Amino acid sequence: MTDGPLIVQSDKTLLLEVEHALSDECRHAIAPFAELERAPEHVHTYRVTPLGLWNARAAGHDAEQVVDTLLKYSRYAVPHALLVDIAETMARYGRLQLMAHPTHGLVLHTNDRPVLEEVLRSKKIVPLVGDRIDQDSVIVHPSERGHIKQVLLKLGWPAEDLAGYVDGEAHAISLDEGDWKLRDYQRHAAENFFHGGSGVVVLPCGAGKTIVGAAAMAMAQATTLILVTNTVAARQWRDELLHRTSLTEDEIGEYSGAKKEIRPVTIATYQVMTTKRKGSYAHLELFDARDWGLILYDEVHLLPAPIFRFTADIQARRRLGLTATLVREDGREGDVFSLIGPKRFDAPWKEIEAQGYIAPAECIEVRVTLPERERLAYATAEPEERYRLCSTSQEKSRVVERLVEQHRGQPMLVIGQYIDQLDELAGRLDVPVVKGETTVKERERLFNAFRSGEITTLVVSKVANFSIDLPEASVAIQVSGAFGSRQEEAQRLGRILRPKADGRSARFYAVVARDTVDQDFAQHRQRFLAEQGYSYTITDADDLPSADLGSADDR
Repeated sequence: MTDGPLIVQSDKTLLLEVEHALSDECRHAIAPFAELERAPEHVHTYRVTPLGLWNARAAGHDAEQVVDTLLKYSRYAVPHALLVDIAETMARYGRLQLMAHPTHGLVLHTNDRPVLEEVLRSKKIVPLVGDRIDQDSVIVHPSERGHIKQVLLKLGWPAEDLAGYVDGEAHAISLDEGDWKLRDYQRHAAENFFHGGSGVVVLPCGAGKTIVGAAAMAMAQATTLILVTNTVAARQWRDELLHRTSLTEDEIGEYSGAKKEIRPVTIATYQVMTTKRKGSYAHLELFDARDWGLILYDEVHLLPAPIFRFTADIQARRRLGLTATLVREDGREGDVFSLIGPKRFDAPWKEIEAQGYIAPAECIEVRVTLPERERLAYATAEPEERYRLCSTSQEKSRVVERLVEQHRGQPMLVIGQYIDQLDELAGRLDVPVVKGETTVKERERLFNAFRSGEITTLVVSKVANFSIDLPEASVAIQVSGAFGSRQEEAQRLGRILRPKADGRSARFYAVVARDTVDQDFAQHRQRFLAEQGYSYTITDADDLPSADLGSADDR
């Protein structure tokens, strides 16, 4: 027995003692293969899953490294059966390989013949393959390269894709490092991706994922299709590429609800790509509109199902996914792994913070008590209505006013889920609101006014969760969210993580109704950030400074 921070249990759970001197070091060591499940104050619970182990294996970690990590940090003897299971699970990755054959095209090859025999007896595999070449290889229909990887993953035999990639149509792109320099971690991320050919780069919000994308484009030297969350994000990408690379305005096209330009670098929104006309996806032909050498998926954790389906058909193209968190609330992390590719680079948030590239952040959960009338309404409401009732309490609005007054003059975002609540808050605070119905032109005007300091407070809906660059923001106040979404919590904190000129910390407030599902969801939402080393201070709304609202002219 040693005095390690970790307790390893036979049910594949890992218990990490948060206050232990080695807890941060241990968290960093287990991150490549273990997923955080619960994060209360003193002991965090992680789980070792097959997908986590296969991601680690694809990233170059072997079973011996994983086992050594557990043995090094475990306080008690590690169950032998668990160590055997880890080794055997990781050994499943790569026993089947997709390869390019000189005469037969795409083949599924094995170095363990019984495994191939087993999977070929699956009814889901049969339609995806052709003739048997020999005892160790079978022809795969080229169009089924993605689908067979999905099925094999679900069968427990993830295939290593070694079939290579087409170069696509060549197009000269270079980085223009005049007034800026590529950071070391950005270079490593781009290089790791390009060496692997496809996969996902995970970086904190504000750490420069767009620049990693630009670096990958410069390595590919090919036409590129970039998929983004919305039109504002598309234009931010365009501006960044114009600033960071040799690309000119004539070389970059926007494919959105407003424009349909197809150019050597084309930036399309997920919304337009998933728009249906007469029962079919009218714009998916964009994937075939040019001989793309690289397809880049921004915020890959949000990838809609139709894009997954089409991605399965373009496995010969290099594919790069960018995200701050691989958490998907729909459980489709396996599809990201099989169709976009494994994790190629993952930088812990606190590590990037320590290097000074993102701001330190203080997370505060402000708990409010519902008044008696609202508590009774909540108690007698239908279950599906309860979250809305407690999330939109007038008590929350009063707390927001006090917090806004407390931070008057600082660039501030008030973020929520329910539009009527946001409209009411914008009226109380006498500040603008950005929501789904706000036109792209008006959004850009308000965001620019915020960046310039003309406006210091904005009320925003979930349209500002992703891909919106507001580097000046230093305070965020969350009043309601998408239930227990961990990815949303991470993205909302990310709005305020750009480094501040004066070096001050960012502040992220989550206003939560106690003794309700709001409190339960808040605990779930905070899990990913807890894994990254953030902790929430809990304070009572009654302990906040009282608001002296005065004039709203300078808000």
